[in-house]
Amino acid sequence: MYTIVYIPLDERPCNYAYPSFLANTRSDVQLRMPPIHLLGDKKKPADTEALWKFVFDQAKTADALVLSTDMLLYGGLLPSRLHHLSEDEGLKRINYFRTLRKVVGNKPIFAFSLIMRTPRYNSADEEPDYYEQYGERIYKQAYLTDKWERSGLSQKEQEELQTIRHEVPKDIIKDYEDRRAFNLNMNVKITELVENGVIDFLAIPQDDSAEYGYTSQDQKRVYDQIVSKRLQSKVAVYPGADEAGSSLVAKAFNHLNKRTMKVYPFFSSTLGANIIPLYEDRPLAESLKSHLFVTDCIWVSNPEQADFILAVNTAGKIMQESSDQMAKDSTYNSFRQLRVFVHTIERYVQEGIPVAVVDSAFANGGDLELIALLDDSRLLDHIISYKAWNTNCNTIGTSIAAAIFGFESTNRHTVNLKKNILYHLLDDGFYQGAIRKSVTDTFLPGIGANYFDVKGKEEVVGEKIVTLLKEAFDTNIRHSFKNIVVSNLEITFPWKRMFEIGIHLDIRETH
Repeated sequence: MYTIVYIPLDERPCNYAYPSFLANTRSDVQLRMPPIHLLGDKKKPADTEALWKFVFDQAKTADALVLSTDMLLYGGLLPSRLHHLSEDEGLKRINYFRTLRKVVGNKPIFAFSLIMRTPRYNSADEEPDYYEQYGERIYKQAYLTDKWERSGLSQKEQEELQTIRHEVPKDIIKDYEDRRAFNLNMNVKITELVENGVIDFLAIPQDDSAEYGYTSQDQKRVYDQIVSKRLQSKVAVYPGADEAGSSLVAKAFNHLNKRTMKVYPFFSSTLGANIIPLYEDRPLAESLKSHLFVTDCIWVSNPEQADFILAVNTAGKIMQESSDQMAKDSTYNSFRQLRVFVHTIERYVQEGIPVAVVDSAFANGGDLELIALLDDSRLLDHIISYKAWNTNCNTIGTSIAAAIFGFESTNRHTVNLKKNILYHLLDDGFYQGAIRKSVTDTFLPGIGANYFDVKGKEEVVGEKIVTLLKEAFDTNIRHSFKNIVVSNLEITFPWKRMFEIGIHLDIRETH
């Protein structure tokens, strides 16, 4: 039995629950996590001192540690965008890592630290209050400034930049840029911990990245540090965020088993590997390479060599939001052969090769046509993972992690593996793919709630979602999970909004 201590990025299911779902598919690994009440609440920071105490207490008997530096430095993801920490306090918390290394000796410490994002829209839901009014212009000012310096601007773009510079108050830009500079400095200090052997491996995912702007600039500065110190084999910078905990828990599991996984990916469309997904800054295949590297996997050239296969469902040519798939672009059909893709999965399954389905055709939810075809082919019971949540890299990272835990039959909890698939069909496929928009547009206005705030109506909204999930499952899943009984289906809203939900479900297997 291996024991991994895990400190998540925040308290949402994607960071707190998903890694435990993966570990629960095995009988030979235990994930030790702090009680959820220590992790803060959305913009309210966690008690970092209590979390560090948990780490030190648990580290003595752990085999490996996976740590979110954003949680241990700032108290969570959103507090990392809102804090007013002094440099002295930041360095004090950095030094805890050095003390930890002395406590654990040679046990591996894997950490992840985000590059602060810059959303391109007006909303203070996850950002400082002024982002409600100025967010889009803060993003655009940095985007245009960076583009001007790197490749030049048209006359129209120059005029737009000058207008924005007059519209956004200088004290707001200063507050935003000061915090970014602080966080960038902390990321540099954390790379020094890798250089000094305090941290064995560091992942630096980019949340909602773009070709130009603050995030791109910060990435370059961090990467320059990595290159100058020749740390490329120990520090990875790539798109992602909320999947990083799952990725590094899977890396720890591979490390403890002294193995490197061989993976054969294939795509549902000819152009799919080269599409730049929404909210990301590079072709899908380049991100896939990064996520394989982070989890101690290698891309092999044929399926016969593979420990498992990644069946990557992509857009045909143009990527859309999952909520728009009822009016999807024609290239989802003309530039993609989905039936051939499913038939190929079926062939690999019949040959006994484990297959994880990476559903990245749309952003923020699953491809309902794919789910139906997988069900028609009786494959949902026989794949080892299905995921389609949020960004492409969120989906890729957790899919690889799930496959690492689920590809071999030894020590596998088959019921928990199927439960994980069911969870993501309900959440990623039916909720994110269709129900979220439907409830937001047609149900919330009538009860005085909205997308960003369910306004104390969690119970009634949850009941509505449960009803629609059951209808969607009964309508779409006609041939799969016939020996699985689902009960006690409940919905929670970790951040009191519609973007993400938590799903509780009990399942039992009949014979």
